[in-house]
Amino acid sequence: MESFRERVLRFFGPRKLAYKRTFNTAPGREVLQDLAKFCRAYESTFSANERAHVLIEGRREVWLRIQAHLNLTEEEIWGLFSGRPGDVPTRVISTGGEDGG
Repeated sequence: MESFRERVLRFFGPRKLAYKRTFNTAPGREVLQDLAKFCRAYESTFSANERAHVLIEGRREVWLRIQAHLNLTEEEIWGLFSGRPGDVPTRVISTGGEDGG
């Protein structure tokens, strides 16, 4: 019988492929550039205004989710979404930097 973890990993494979098919295209990369600015991918999300800070953090969370699905393995994604610190990757998610690379 398939374990919950195995079902989750099987689920992430097609989802990861969908993200790649969506964003690994010329129009998709253009959208990512726009989202990087909107989600503050390369700058602090701090705001002294608590409500503004929470809003900005929410945008950043969307950016990080997209990047996780584009750059991490299914096992690494499982670690992030399972809440198990030992399963979370130690490498940094590449966001491409300001040059889009």
